[in-house]
Amino acid sequence: MAVVTSEILNIVPIDLSNTCLKKGCMDGEVAVVTGGASNVGLGYARALAWAGAKVVVADLNEVAGNETQRVINEENEGDVCLFVKTNITLQEDIDNLAAQAFAKFGKVDILINNAMNMRLNGPILKSSVEDLESSFAISAKGVMMAVKAFVPGMIERGHGTVTYSTTQFHYCPPMVGGSIYTAGKAAATSVIMSLANEVKGTGVNVFCLTPAGVGRIDFSKFPKPKDLPADAPKFSPKMFAMPGFDSMVPPEAGGAGMVYSILHAEELHGSGILISDALVAMDYPFPNPETVMHMESRRLSDMELTMAFCYMGNGFKK
Repeated sequence: MAVVTSEILNIVPIDLSNTCLKKGCMDGEVAVVTGGASNVGLGYARALAWAGAKVVVADLNEVAGNETQRVINEENEGDVCLFVKTNITLQEDIDNLAAQAFAKFGKVDILINNAMNMRLNGPILKSSVEDLESSFAISAKGVMMAVKAFVPGMIERGHGTVTYSTTQFHYCPPMVGGSIYTAGKAAATSVIMSLANEVKGTGVNVFCLTPAGVGRIDFSKFPKPKDLPADAPKFSPKMFAMPGFDSMVPPEAGGAGMVYSILHAEELHGSGILISDALVAMDYPFPNPETVMHMESRRLSDMELTMAFCYMGNGFKK
């Protein structure tokens, strides 16, 4: 695989040969990745292409998007990536994304909903209603329009995977997403989990993946959560790392976790998974394996999942 660098994208050469993934494990698959020209989404797109998939990158940043197309095509020494400038809040842009994807590759097997504006992270009482509308437009509305554009074809062929890069459903300082951000994420998560029940038995598998601790971010330029309480931990890159890590997991490793999860999408259908669970399951070589926290988790029943957002605290206290 060719080693490619970029002065525009914040990347390092990708090499997933130290994972359990095999080159070609995604041969024949076509994936759409929204928000795929930076950070976590870029990691997804590059890992999918490494594994053999064709990739359509949808992003609003035209410069980064064109560079993503160049990098992925050069890394894989072929015409495997297409960038489509897309504002996922606009129906006409989603229609154009679908038209170009189908014209280029003939089908779409995988939809990774990842796009979000991290600057929409203000508190409820100090944010405008327009901020909340923007958050919902990118997350819930954008996800629904993308689903309607690509999932019917998956159902028709009896094959497909839909996933969403989700996060916490309510603000808890000093986590990365503020109240407005998490409100949009929660709405989109609900859309995806409902879709999972709607498409049962069709051959289309749907799940959520939380890329907690994944990223390569210049924190000097990062929009910090607003109005943190005085006793909140000091804002630092390490607070976003998974237990056992001194820094965030590189997006390329997060991409490997996404590929592994897609390969096991039938097992994950109708549920959610933390990226750390995926990395543990695939025997990813953690930098500090003796200190990584392996959290015990179990799959929720449909009824538990349906009511999960209702159980937000300890309830009545005696």
